[in-house]
Amino acid sequence: MEFDTGARLKEERERRRMSQRQLAAVTGVTSGMISLIEQNRTSPSIATLKKILVGLDITLSAFFSTPEEGGPKWYFRKHELREITPSAKRGEAEAGVTFRQIGRPGASAIQMLYETYAAGADTGPELYSHDAEEAGIVLSGRINVTVGTETQLLEAGDGYLFNSRTPHRFHNPGPDDCVMVSACTPPTF
Repeated sequence: MEFDTGARLKEERERRRMSQRQLAAVTGVTSGMISLIEQNRTSPSIATLKKILVGLDITLSAFFSTPEEGGPKWYFRKHELREITPSAKRGEAEAGVTFRQIGRPGASAIQMLYETYAAGADTGPELYSHDAEEAGIVLSGRINVTVGTETQLLEAGDGYLFNSRTPHRFHNPGPDDCVMVSACTPPTF
C-alpha cells in the first residue's frame, strides 16, 4: 500500500486548523508549494518536507508512521523496518534516497535508521536541521556529509557524530550506492 504524502500533509495541517498560507508563513515554504505537495503534484525534497513538518511540530518518522499492532517488541526482521521515505521520492531514479526505521516512531529515546543513497542522490539542495544529535557509520559506498560550512567525504567504515541543530546535508557522489546505519536522539528526524 502506497503512502499518500499529500493527503497526510493536508490531514496534519487541518488537524492543527491551519490554512496553507498560515503554514507557509511559519515555515518559509510558499503556500503554492504546500498546495502542490498536498495535491501530490510535486515531490518535496527532504529539506523542504522537514521545514513544513517543523511548522506542524511533527517529526519525519512520526509523519510516515502507522499504528503498531500488538505489544512492544525488541527485535525487528529486515522486512519489518518501517520505510519513512517521502513517497513522492520513491520510485524516482534521480531521488534514490530511502530511510528505513527500526521500531515505531516515538516509542524510544533513540531513532535508528538504515539509509540507502543511490549514486548522485542527496537529501536536497538545502541544508536542514532538527533538535537532536546524530551519528552514523558508512557500511558501503561513500557519502559527502556537509555540516555547517564543512564537507567531508566518508567511505565504508567511516562515521560521523554531530549536533543536528547545525544545518547539514548528505550527498552520494557515486559511482556506487551508499548504505549507512544512523542514530538520532532524541528522535526528531
